[in-house]
Amino acid sequence: MAGGSTRTILIALGANLGIAVAKFAAAAVTGSSAMLTEGVHSLVDSSNQLLLLHGRRRATKPADALHPFGYGRELYFWSFIVAILVFALGAGVSVYEGVLHILHPEPATSPLIAFIVLGVAFALEGWSILAALGDFNKGRRGTVWEAIRDTKDAPTLVILLEDSGALTGLVLAAAGLTLSLVTGNPLWDGLASVLIGVVLGGLALVLLYEAKGLLIGESADPKLVAAIHRLAAGRPGVCKVHEVLTVHSAPTMVTVIISADFEDTITARDVERIVLAIETDVAAQFPIVARVFVRPRDSKVEALDG
Repeated sequence: MAGGSTRTILIALGANLGIAVAKFAAAAVTGSSAMLTEGVHSLVDSSNQLLLLHGRRRATKPADALHPFGYGRELYFWSFIVAILVFALGAGVSVYEGVLHILHPEPATSPLIAFIVLGVAFALEGWSILAALGDFNKGRRGTVWEAIRDTKDAPTLVILLEDSGALTGLVLAAAGLTLSLVTGNPLWDGLASVLIGVVLGGLALVLLYEAKGLLIGESADPKLVAAIHRLAAGRPGVCKVHEVLTVHSAPTMVTVIISADFEDTITARDVERIVLAIETDVAAQFPIVARVFVRPRDSKVEALDG
C-alpha cells in the first residue's frame, strides 16, 4: 500500500547519517559556515527518512471501524511534516548561519579536509539520488516536472527533491569555500550558506504544495479513470455512465465511485448482478483500485425531480 521503496529510504538514511558526521567534523576543523550548514542539512534529512519509514509502517495498518478506508494517508501526512522540517530547519538554519557568518566572518582553516568531505558527500548523495530516480522513473510519463505534479508517491518525491537540494548545496558549499580561499574574503562562504537556504526553501515549498494536495485527496490518473469509464459503459444493461469519481488514499490505493444509468426494462436483480460484475471486473483489471462502488442513477427521474 505504501509508495516508494523501503530500500531507497534506507539508502538515503545511511548516506545522510554518514555525511552528517563527516560534515560536522570538517566544520569543526575548518570553521566553514557552509560546511556547518551542510551538516545540519544532512542531519535534518536523516530525521526525515526516519519519519518516512514511520509513515510507511503506519500506512500499512489494516482498515478498522474508526478508519474504514485504512491508514494510507498517514504516508501523506508524514511527507507533509517532512516538507515543513526541510523548510523550517534545513532552509531556516542555512540562511541564519549564512547571515551570521556574513556579519561576523571567520576565515576557513584546513580547506583540503573540507573538499575531501564534500567529494565523499557528493558521491554518497549521488548514490542515493540514483536509487530515488529508479523508483521515480518506474511510473514516470512526460517531463520530470509533469511527473512531479502527477506522482502520488510522496516518499520517493521527498527523497528525490531532498537529494537534489543536497547535491546543489554541496556544489554551492564548494564554490563558496573556493571563492573564500581565492579572494581571501570569508564573505563568500556565508553567502553560499544563504544560497543553500534559498534552494532548500524553494524545494520545500514544492514539497509542501504536492503533499498538501495528496493529503486533501487527489484523483487517480486520467487514463485509469477513462479506462474504468469504458469498462462500466461497455457492460450490457448500462445506458450511460455519468461519473467516475476517484481518490487516492495511498500511492497504490484508489477508491472508485461510478454513477451509472441502467436500462428501464431490466429488473432490480439484473441491476444488482451488473453492479457486482462491474465491481468485480474493475478490481480484477486494475489492482490499484482497493474499493469500487457503483451508484445507480436514473437521469430521467432526476430530470423530472429537477
